[in-house]
Amino acid sequence: MDYLFSGLNVIDCATVIAAPAAAMMLGDYGADVIKIEQPGEGDMLRLLSRIPTTPNSGEDWFWQMDGRNKRGIALDLKQPEGMEVLRKLVAECDVFITNQPYSVRESLGICYEDLKPLNEKMIYASLTAYGEQGPERYRKGFDQLAYWARSGLMDLMREPGTVPAQGLPGMGDHPTGVALYAGIVTALLHRERTGEGGMVQTSLLANGLWSASGIAQGVLAGGDMPAYRKNSLEKPFHFRVYRAADDRFLQFNMVRNEELLSLALTAMDALHLLADERFNSLEAMTENTTAFSEELQTIISTKTSDEWMAKFAELDVPVNRVALVEETAHDEQIIANRMAEPPEEDIGVPLIVNHPIQVSSVPKVGHRRAPDLGEHGADIARELGYSDEEIAELQRKNIL
Repeated sequence: MDYLFSGLNVIDCATVIAAPAAAMMLGDYGADVIKIEQPGEGDMLRLLSRIPTTPNSGEDWFWQMDGRNKRGIALDLKQPEGMEVLRKLVAECDVFITNQPYSVRESLGICYEDLKPLNEKMIYASLTAYGEQGPERYRKGFDQLAYWARSGLMDLMREPGTVPAQGLPGMGDHPTGVALYAGIVTALLHRERTGEGGMVQTSLLANGLWSASGIAQGVLAGGDMPAYRKNSLEKPFHFRVYRAADDRFLQFNMVRNEELLSLALTAMDALHLLADERFNSLEAMTENTTAFSEELQTIISTKTSDEWMAKFAELDVPVNRVALVEETAHDEQIIANRMAEPPEEDIGVPLIVNHPIQVSSVPKVGHRRAPDLGEHGADIARELGYSDEEIAELQRKNIL
């Protein structure tokens, strides 16, 4: 069947997660995505399922998640013959995606200015760690460094008195991939209307700052950050989590007005707390937030999280249980909304996490197996006009 991006030719000349994830999203909607990797080990993304900071299942699940719906070619771009293949691909592509550091782009000649003359209508999608300009233009960085640490998120997301915590693998990469995809689609719409190609750009730092903007914009507005940090040392009662009898945590973040608080206390059989002058109003509770939180914790610890969730549901109180990622495979809400779904092919992974964009009128390609290293190289070369003899020679030289 035809898909939204059927006939769209995309070059994924990128590594690891964020930029390749944007290419994967285009592939999910039918684009012909050609993944370029270095001969030998290929993209480091192939290794992430087996590093100590990810759960090892014996399957290359990270590669299958972010490398799906692509064709693969291994090219040695340090050799003139390899670059010639790339330039032929660029001449015929609609979208070229890269996150190579600028030092690499300049040495290979794959900056936008280098490739634009080959294809004026091409959308060149550039992802950097810290931005296209400025003193950090050449800095290398993964999402842990640029998105999480450099943006200030790492400092903000911690309990008072604790050291900054490391983020999760891909935590900044995946939302940044969505941003890059959005830029590409915007540029494609512009091209459709005007015939003009162009350069799309975003960075891990820009997306980290955007994620932190609920505080960062206050800084830019001249907000009182010393006061904010002081206030953050003692969180309001509804910004704390409470441990139930089964060692699961409950979150009361949305219990923010007197009506909801009254319902919550009713569910907890704790209306007697309102008779205490320390807790007889929201203002008083805020002034005595530690004492009030301790009272709530004492009560919450008497029942399991299941029991409390049932009581809060009866009165429609917006309390939630802090989920465990181990529950994802059996989460009815996730499955019902196709946030994770079975792949189209048997790839050793029963469920694949979807990107968050779904459009009812736009069908998606099923999750097809991510390519083996260089799997489609000969086919792609033939499509570019190379003869079997020329392909064999490129393979003999380990260029293809």
